[in-house]
Amino acid sequence: MRALWLITVVYVLLASTSLAQAPAQPPLPPATDTVAPDIPGVVAGGTKVQVIKDGFVGTEGPIPLPDGTIIFTHPGQSRITKIDKDGSTSPFLENTNGSNGLAFDSKGRLISAQATGIGILYPKGSGKTLLDSCDGKRFGRPNDVVVDKKGGVYFTDPVGFGPDAPKNVTPAVYYMTPAGKCLKVAEGINRPNGVQLSTNEKILYVNDTAGEYVFAFDIQPDGTLKNRRNFARLQGVQKTETGVTSGADGLAIDNKDRVYVCTSTGVQVFSPKGEPLGTIALSRPPQNLAFGGPDKKTLYVVGRGAAYKIEMLAQGFKGRVK
Repeated sequence: MRALWLITVVYVLLASTSLAQAPAQPPLPPATDTVAPDIPGVVAGGTKVQVIKDGFVGTEGPIPLPDGTIIFTHPGQSRITKIDKDGSTSPFLENTNGSNGLAFDSKGRLISAQATGIGILYPKGSGKTLLDSCDGKRFGRPNDVVVDKKGGVYFTDPVGFGPDAPKNVTPAVYYMTPAGKCLKVAEGINRPNGVQLSTNEKILYVNDTAGEYVFAFDIQPDGTLKNRRNFARLQGVQKTETGVTSGADGLAIDNKDRVYVCTSTGVQVFSPKGEPLGTIALSRPPQNLAFGGPDKKTLYVVGRGAAYKIEMLAQGFKGRVK
């Protein structure tokens, strides 16, 4: 009995030592208003980066509704929240199957990258799964999504982590054709995340969270991709034990084809040629963003439990919801 007691004490002491030696995660800084730098044609210097609300659990996938308001996702809670015109927030949808990125198609249906695949969430009562596998292999964890004018859907799958991540699936970019066929259109990206189309839908942009570049691809008539290239080099890339991380997450474009990227350092803005134009810093690292408001000149940004808005000089692209 005494031996068992000694073993128990030693086990507890070892466990306590292990926990004490584990690096503690630093607490998030307060979500506070900041000011934007002057980026000609994009945002006036001194413009307030205003906190709308803090205290959310998970913040992803913002997209404007037809009335100019914004909705965004809480993947871990399978919920969607709406930001009204006066800045107040209210529930929009529940039971979203872990939806992350959102997009509207030409029929007004809300398409989402869900925990197990791609599906329709809205209008209410129309929910269904569109894809849950490709060539017989289930997805890891679809992340972000964009719908083209033909009704095809591009989406990223960084696969995910942990014991539940499928062992026979690698990170990739997929295309669901208008007929519902699944095509794997890009792979070899460490952690594909945000995805976006150029205004003329001839170029697809893809972020790599575990890399230092935004990639660009030429879109072929059948939706497949060619000519992968480094479009823009991200600032603030950090080395880790397993490689590098930029924190690159959500993507957006404006009506001049400038590209906006959420990263660890803020919202990085690039010209259509991939030239760095400036970075809008926030009090916390942003995760995703979208232009909204009546004239699409308000940039909504979400990340790390907070939602922000910035009144811009640039105008979001009106030819697509996001």
